[in-house]
This record gives sequence, C-alpha cells and structure tokens, in this order.
Amino acid sequence: MKIKINMVITLLTLAQFTSAQDMKNMPGMKNKTNAGADTIADKKNDMGNMDMNNPMNNMLSLNLPMSRNGSGTSWLPDASSIYGYMVHTNKWEFMFGGEVFIRYNKQDITNAGNRGGEKWDAPDMLMIMGQRKIGEKGLFHFNTMFSTDAIIAGGSGYPLLFQTGESWQGKPLVDRQHPHDLFSELAVSYAYALSKKADLSLYAGYPGEPALGPVTFMHRPSGEFMPDAPIGHHWEDATHITFGVATLGVRYGRFKLEGSSFTGREPDENRYNFDKPLFDSWSGRLSFNPSANWALQLSHGFIKSPESLFPNENVNRTTASAAYVYSITTNKYLAVTAVWGQNVIAYQDASNSALIEATIKLKKLALYTRYEWVQKSSEELNLNPVLFDLQMQYLVNATTIGAGYDLFKIQHVIIAGGGQVSWDHSGNVLNSLYGQNPISGELYIHIYPELMNINIKK
Repeated sequence: MKIKINMVITLLTLAQFTSAQDMKNMPGMKNKTNAGADTIADKKNDMGNMDMNNPMNNMLSLNLPMSRNGSGTSWLPDASSIYGYMVHTNKWEFMFGGEVFIRYNKQDITNAGNRGGEKWDAPDMLMIMGQRKIGEKGLFHFNTMFSTDAIIAGGSGYPLLFQTGESWQGKPLVDRQHPHDLFSELAVSYAYALSKKADLSLYAGYPGEPALGPVTFMHRPSGEFMPDAPIGHHWEDATHITFGVATLGVRYGRFKLEGSSFTGREPDENRYNFDKPLFDSWSGRLSFNPSANWALQLSHGFIKSPESLFPNENVNRTTASAAYVYSITTNKYLAVTAVWGQNVIAYQDASNSALIEATIKLKKLALYTRYEWVQKSSEELNLNPVLFDLQMQYLVNATTIGAGYDLFKIQHVIIAGGGQVSWDHSGNVLNSLYGQNPISGELYIHIYPELMNINIKK
C-alpha cells in the first residue's frame, strides 16, 4: 500500500507544474500564449516560456504531432488523446504520465473449474519522457517507464484465465499474467529531419521495445481503461520489454520503415535487475497512417529462445494491426483496435491470435469491450500429457465488457471507479479444468492523469 500511495503522491506533485489549460501550446492548438512573457505568472501560463514556433513534437520527427507517439517507436493515430502533464524549460520539454488500478480480481466467480484465482493487486506504471532540439534539424528524446507490479502482486503476477507466458520459480505461468519489470523502459532516440516529409531515426533501449507488433496494450487508446493484458499478449506485443534493442527507421510522408536488432529472451524472474543483452534476434515493421484517424502496421520478427524454460524453441512472429480514433468533442471519442498475430515454432503448427477492442469515452464515463480468439497448445496451457492430446491446439474465446466513471479530481489527477465482467470459452474438451464458459469479474479504483487540452483532428 505504501508503494501505491507514493505513486499517487508523485503524480500529484508533478501536477503542480502545469494544468490542462496550459496544453494550448500543443501541436494544432488554435489559441497560443505569449512566448515572450517575462513575469512569473505569465511564465507559468506559458509553460516555461516555451518557443511557440517549436511545440512538442513526435519523439522521432520534428514534423509530426506528439499524439502519434505509441509505445517504443510505434505509431498511434494523430487523433489520439493524451493523458499526462507537461513541463517546459528553455531547451527541454518533459512529459509525465502513468496510472494505477487498485482492484479486486476474481477469476472464475462460480468456481466452475479448478484453474481460477482471486487477488487484491494494483497494476501500474509511471512514465517520464523528455526531448530537446539538437541544431535546426535534430531531435533528442528519452523514454522511461517503471512498474511496481512485482512488488505488489509478487513474482507470479495476477490471475487471468487462459493467459500464458514466462515463468515463476522455474515453472511456467499459466492462467496468470506475469508482472512487468521495475525498469520497463530506459531508452533514448535521435531523429534527423531530411525534409518536412522525410526523417531518419535511431532508437536504443535497455530495456526498450523493438519494431515488432502494434502499440502495446496499455498504451492504446482502445485499451486505456482496461486493467488486464490480452490473453494473446505473447502473439502480439510481448516484446515491449526487451533488454537490449536498437532500431533504425526512415519515414517518408505517411509511411515509416523500421528494422531492429534485439535480445529475444523475455525478462527473467528477477524483475528488478538488468538482463544480459544478446542482440540475437531481429524484426522489421512497416507503418502507414493514411489519415489523422488511422494507424496501420505490418511486422515480422525472428525471436531467439524467448522462453527460458524452452531454450531450444525459436519463434517467428508476424503481426498486423489497424487502430482507429475518432474525436467527437473534447474528452469524447471512439477508439478501436484490431490485431492479428501468428507464432511459428519449428516442428509445430502455426498458432494464431486475433483481437478487437473498443473504448467509448464520454467525458466522465468510459465504456469498453474486448474480444479475443487465440490458439493455445498443450505446452502453453501446461496440460497433463496422459489426459490431453499434446499435438492439439485449443481454441480460446474471451469476451470482456466494462465501464469506468470519473468520481472526482485531485489537482490534475482523476480518481475513477469501475468494473468489468469476462466470459471465456474453450470447447468441451477443457471443461474438466475450466468448467463451461467460466465467468470472471473485477472491481477497481483507477487513478490516472487528466486529459491534456489539445486540439485533436477528426
């Protein structure tokens, strides 16, 4: 509980530096403050005497808006909303963000099977970003993200039916979501503008995120208010914490092509250390934003020995995704994301996942849903080889609906209450373990920064 309180205090402290009204300096704003103000009051309103000719940009381009920033080097639609706080000095621009879900989680409410679980926990993250211009065409940026998941939830993470991936105490984590590392991202990047239409960029992280997959689930506008990771996480965006990654990218117009070299092994069970960088894997991604409302990507990568319990298994992963955001009015928007992912392991059949999730934000009310279809093997689900066919892939369907409501605001931090219900279905063959259509539920308090007041294109 002390960790939770400290995170809230940190966010409240950061809120003192700026306000939503100050966000008028963001890209696309119609109203601009006086950059030459020299009184203390005016400087506060001016967010640190910011140069109005150079509002905060996308982390990898002086000619793109900040709202396109996804996770790692990925792209969101330009119409995406931004929740966070900004501080400006004469040369630097900083942004602070994060969230915490303080919740009670009960998987398989009716105890239909024997693989459910329950827990009080608090999935969370804290992000600090900063950037400054280098000369007239260069841009330096740093990204950091921290999480106390392992401190609060423990090494085994939190219960989540049909979730798989990584390990704890030498055993595979099954029906549980692994905790994220304390140091989830420590990355720097440099971008050089060849012209208004073209950029070159270099990104390096330890840890960081390679150019593989869509924007990670907790950073997508469509999943912003959902506390759970997708059960297809390890088919789609599980490489978002990689200890050792370097990405080279080139943008021309609405397209960006990237290539990464990175460490294939997923984070080890010690969530507080820095794993050995190996740079034994690679990936490539093509991103295309046809308009302010859309972000599309196609990516492929070779991941060497991602699971420590199965060191001889390498994965070829292919993903495709489409994200859509439509702004209705301020703090009213629709966000939808569709993702497909495929893992290919030697001597095994290819396995696939598909996801569609959507959020409707209506000022204080957030309504959301997520549907998933995932193929999981006996190995993934850790099934008894005597009772189950090891060559079979089991089809898992999961549907979640939920809602959150902003209760009140302290300074510029929002306190919301919410809950969700999930239904799972995996066919009769797994009923002895999971029961028929197990139902899960959660109640939570969601603490997150308020919406930055920027003019979002429709």
